[in-house]
Amino acid sequence: MFKFITFLSLFWLISTPLFALSLENKYPSYAYVFHEFDVDESYRYDDAFLTFVKHHEKQMKVFYRQSLQRGKEILPTMQGLLLEDGVSDLFIYLSMIESGLVLDAISPKKAVGLWQFMPKTAKQYDLMVCSSYDERCDMQSATQAAVTYLNKLYKQFGKWYLAAMAYNCGEGCVERAITHAGTDELSILADDDLGYLPEETRAYIKKILLVAMIGENQSLSLADVPFDGSSQQVSEAVVQVEMQRDATLKSLAAFLKMDETILLALNEGIREGIVPKNQKITIPIEKVYAFYLQQEQLMLDAPLAKTSHKSHMISHYVSLGESLQSIAKHYDADTQEIENANHLSDVYLSVGQLLVIPVTQATFEKMSQ
Repeated sequence: MFKFITFLSLFWLISTPLFALSLENKYPSYAYVFHEFDVDESYRYDDAFLTFVKHHEKQMKVFYRQSLQRGKEILPTMQGLLLEDGVSDLFIYLSMIESGLVLDAISPKKAVGLWQFMPKTAKQYDLMVCSSYDERCDMQSATQAAVTYLNKLYKQFGKWYLAAMAYNCGEGCVERAITHAGTDELSILADDDLGYLPEETRAYIKKILLVAMIGENQSLSLADVPFDGSSQQVSEAVVQVEMQRDATLKSLAAFLKMDETILLALNEGIREGIVPKNQKITIPIEKVYAFYLQQEQLMLDAPLAKTSHKSHMISHYVSLGESLQSIAKHYDADTQEIENANHLSDVYLSVGQLLVIPVTQATFEKMSQ
């Protein structure tokens, strides 16, 4: 019996790609990424995906850093627009793959903007395309159109990874692939030998998953190291926010779509996972927008009157003579929320410093006119 078990163990080790054994440690964010795109966890053992990760991760890490630098001023608002209409903020990575977060990116096929709309599709989603003005280059309009399109695709196909692939190659292409394959399983549709989908689309979905794993790792400084729950692995990529009502870390983790163990590790000092009103807690910085955007919808333990709905972020460069109070007054914003959103350690500002200001939709529209 002992020899039989040992043989099975050896067979499993031999038949499982070595890179698969380290994927969970190298990219602990994979589970969250797969969940958000409706990808089955078994895909982490897919040979084609593992090979793609191994051959492209170095290149995609550089691409991620460059894209993040270009898009740092617009990302908070883009994330908010996605979350407002029920699309995961991880679809930021789809836009990143499409355009590198370049507002006026133009492809060889004449697709334009952050979300690379072709003229025909742009017009279907009420984006103005003319010689004098191209709304595909407007971050807010283009993102809202992309959200509408992605929701339509999800309603049609029922899984987010299918919506992402249809975004790339078209609805008819994905429908035909599913019909020919007799399944919508990602490992089959993206198989290079079977070729149910175009080569570009097979690579496209792998790129999105890889850059998302890289990005979500970086957000908690988990790149290339396993997460063991130690506070030493928490870096500046987190921010403190103040709870507006009593809560539990478990309910907050569910709302933010986070692994509860990670949130607990970020807040080791909170006993029994209970967070009282006005208590400050630490969350990943990319989750701060979701925290403020839908705070009143949290399923928490005590009632609280609705707070103002801060549905947008505005970027602001500090000018000579400005203070946190004067900036907050100008935008009808809250100084504490500005401090939290920008991870400010004190109220002293420097000329030229970039701030993101949480504002209501009404204020955003007023400032955009």
